[in-house]
Order: sequence, then structure tokens, then C-alpha cells
Amino acid sequence: MTHDRPDLATFEEHARAWLATVADRRTTRAWGTGSDSVSVFENWTEDEERAETDRIRAYEQARYDAGFGAITWPAAYGGSDLPTSYLLAFRRVEAEFDVPRRTEMFPVTQQLVAPTIDQWGTEEQRATYVRAMLRTDLIACQLFSETEAGSDLAAVRTRAVRDGDRWRLDGHKVWTSGARVADVGVAVTRTDPDAAKHAGLTVFLVPMGAPGVTVRPIRQMTGGTSFNEVYLDGVVLDDTHRLGPVGDGWKVALTVLASERLDSGTLGLENADRAVELARHLDRPLTEIERDAVADLVTRSYVQRLTGMRVAASLVAGNDPGPEASVGKLLATDTMARTSEVARLLLGAALTADDGRWGTWAWTEHVLGAPGYRIAGGTDEIQHNILAERVLGLPREPR
Repeated sequence: MTHDRPDLATFEEHARAWLATVADRRTTRAWGTGSDSVSVFENWTEDEERAETDRIRAYEQARYDAGFGAITWPAAYGGSDLPTSYLLAFRRVEAEFDVPRRTEMFPVTQQLVAPTIDQWGTEEQRATYVRAMLRTDLIACQLFSETEAGSDLAAVRTRAVRDGDRWRLDGHKVWTSGARVADVGVAVTRTDPDAAKHAGLTVFLVPMGAPGVTVRPIRQMTGGTSFNEVYLDGVVLDDTHRLGPVGDGWKVALTVLASERLDSGTLGLENADRAVELARHLDRPLTEIERDAVADLVTRSYVQRLTGMRVAASLVAGNDPGPEASVGKLLATDTMARTSEVARLLLGAALTADDGRWGTWAWTEHVLGAPGYRIAGGTDEIQHNILAERVLGLPREPR
């Protein structure tokens, strides 16, 4: 792609032409054919997760090399320096093709961690990590949550103690997606236990293969192990792995979290659409209660989509979305819950026993997995607090 800005129609034409060289056109599959998976969290083994990560990575690298992987980024990072409207246009065109479905690790790496390193990293860190993450040569995970901190990120207890130009990290992180395949973990640690809670934090870029890093899968009630706990036992890092100033880790972490909530508003819509199709293909008429539940799901799905459009419009205008991102997250978790309710109403006992029929037993994956998103990406309670304090002007929660 040239440095001259193409008009949007020409850009879309070029994108469509390139996509046709790497993927088939997406077609509407007949109901009852293909995969009936509606899982919220994948149930892969470690080998399966690595194989799928490599498959997605190959596409991401090809996309980057073709000029469509860092559309809004400057040329210094291999980008095209185009407005957000071009990125959204590419996503619309990309949706026409059967490209690999990105797992959570890819937006975490490209849309959360890379921008944070660009903002807070040293010149050496930016040169080492940003381009490599945009191209997915390096994959990142978030080492944020801890068992005793809950949703209060500032309450982390993982310690980082300085010894000259080195740091020793000791602690335990939990609910880490992709830790088994990630190259780098972004870890929030406490470096000053005597400072105010939000002032004594520092962030590090932890090589996941470093001595002292242990990853243990967490078994979910779906049977899978999408999440992990990560132990940091005497992990020694040079000061070059510190991201941002000592004690300013809260600001660095907020940069990651702000980006995390922007994409959450589209979560769950594909499965909601699948639940509506399930209602259309039942071998019996719907009851009044079922029709009402399906209509409600359709309506709320449209509201969620409209909220996503508001976030996109704010980005195109060059603004940082505020409460819209929190509203989108709440709408997404609500859509997932109502999708589960529709599936339960429509399938009844068929949801609880595998009788071999397509599109029935598979819904257990969604019903058991959907509640997890009330926690992931910022709990519903945190989103309610943001809206209450920043939009409605209610008194702040006691700190």
C-alpha cells in the first residue's frame, strides 16, 4: 500500500482483492451442517491451543505483510497511518471471508498490549515489542488478576523487589487466558507496600519462558481449561523489562483496561443469532413465552449493535469512548445470559443429555461458559460503578 491515502471505496476494493487470495468467501451454511459449536470459551488441549494459535498467527502475519495488519499505525511500525474508519471498513470486508476466527490472545496482543508499550515503553522496548506484536511474532497475555484481589486490581499482592538493576518477582496470578502459548506476560506488581494502594504498583514485561514462571491450567465446569493460573517464584528480570515508571503501574494498567472494554460490546452476538436460528428450525411451534423470549433477544441484540456503532463513531471522530464502552460490556453479558435462557426454553431436556442431534447438546458449552463474562474484562459491578460515578454523578464507592 502507498503512503497516499486511498479513498475508502478503493481501499475496500484492494482489501477484498487481497482477502480473496488467502480465504474463501463466507457462505451461509444450511442449518444442521458444519460445526454446531456455540462455546464461549474453547476446550482445547495445550497441543490444540498451540496448533490453532499457529494457524491464526499465519493469517495475521500475512495480513500484516500485505499492509492490512496495522492500518491505523504509523509507518515506523509497518502501518499505513490511516484513520480508524479504514480499520472498520477492513473489518466489514473481512467479515465476507472465511478467515481464521481470532482467539482472545490476538486482540489482547495487538489492541491492548502493543498500544500500551507504545505509550509507556522505552525506545528500546518499542523497537523490540510493538512491531513484533502487531505482526504477532510475539503473543502477549495479561498477568493482572489475583485470587485475593478480586476485581480490585490495585489490591494485587505479587511483589517485585529491586536489587540493583534487577528485580525479583514473587506472586500468583489467576484467570490468565493464553498463558500456555504466550511469549510475554504483562504483570502488575506491588513494588512499594508502604505507599498508597494505587501508588505502589509497577508493571513488568515477563518472558513466559523465564525460570520461575509456572503455568497451571484451571479446569472449568465446561470440562475445558481455557484459563490458567501463573506462579512467579523468584523470577529475576533486568530493569529493561519494567514498563513505565516505578510506582506508576496503575496508570499503565488503566491504559490496558481502557482498550479491553472497547471491543467487548460485540461479544455474544454470533451465538445470539444462532439461538434465533434455533427457534426458526424447531420441529414444533413456539409457545407464547418462547416467542416473547426470542423477540426480546433480537431486540437486545440490536441495541447492543447500535451501542457498538456509537463506540465506533466516537473512535472515527478521534475521541476516546467513555461510558459507551462500559454500557457495551454490560449489554454483552446480558445478551449472553438471555441467549442461554432462550436455549434452555427451546431445548428443555435435550440441553442436558447428548442424544447425538446437531445443535442441541452443544448449547451446554454456552450455558456453562456465558456467566464467566460477567467477570472477564471488568466485572459487571465495576461497570456499574463507572456509570454511576462518571455518568450519573453518584457518590463514589468507599475506597
